[in-house]
Amino acid sequence: MNFLAHAYLSFHNPDVLVGNMISDFVKGNRPQDYAPGIQAGIRLHREIDTFTDSHPATLAAKQVFRSEYRLYSGAFMDVVYDYFLANDTREFPPGSLEIFARDTYQTLDNYFEQLPEAFRQLFYYMKQQNWLFNYREPQGIYKSFAGLVRRAKYLNNSQPAEKIFAANVKRLEENYRLFWTDLKPFAQEQFKKLIN
Repeated sequence: MNFLAHAYLSFHNPDVLVGNMISDFVKGNRPQDYAPGIQAGIRLHREIDTFTDSHPATLAAKQVFRSEYRLYSGAFMDVVYDYFLANDTREFPPGSLEIFARDTYQTLDNYFEQLPEAFRQLFYYMKQQNWLFNYREPQGIYKSFAGLVRRAKYLNNSQPAEKIFAANVKRLEENYRLFWTDLKPFAQEQFKKLIN
């Protein structure tokens, strides 16, 4: 999953939110440098990623991107899942996504000194460009596709991903719904275990 899903699946716990958002920027034994709640968030993020990567709906959805992007197909799906989550009115009724995004940025600002330097740099752009809110628009995820390509060693063009997404949006939404139905209760159960 991408940033919106990880933030949402922190279940309004500030420490867990921070850990969930910074997990990819914390390597090796470094989680021990953080408070227990943040460590729980880091572990929750990793549990969510493992579940996501092995879920049948994700494996099927990645095939849409595989011929063009091979090993990066999962990264594109992470972004696509955030688009569908941002537009899922069962999770974000009208008006609530904007509030959720603002609250998430405020929480991360409150922990700014504890954020890894690389995440701080990314967070500046996330907040300035309001990524969490703008995932609801195709142009928002197309910008994320472009950022993914910029950071990847062996990719140089995100336009095929835009075309693939547009051509397969209904199929990908079905995969999201199948996946999310399983992911949310899994994440809730992991959350309860990790904070107790």
